[in-house]
Amino acid sequence: MKAQETQNNVEKALEEIRPFLLSDGGNIKLLSIEDNIVKVQLEGACSGCSVNQMTLKNGVEATIKKYAPEIEEVINVA
Repeated sequence: MKAQETQNNVEKALEEIRPFLLSDGGNIKLLSIEDNIVKVQLEGACSGCSVNQMTLKNGVEATIKKYAPEIEEVINVA
């Protein structure tokens, strides 16, 4: 799959997730996609939230993999 298509699919996934993060006073920003690993930055309330790792794995990563199955992992870069 082409890198641009992967990026488009990851962006679609983030658009689906973003309203939930915004409702809790947070946000998410895509930093990069390298070797099927997505690097994001949790912002606002999400950056200091005690459950952000769970949100990242169970929410963000799961949704991204739904749109882009080739993605292996999602990492939050503080």
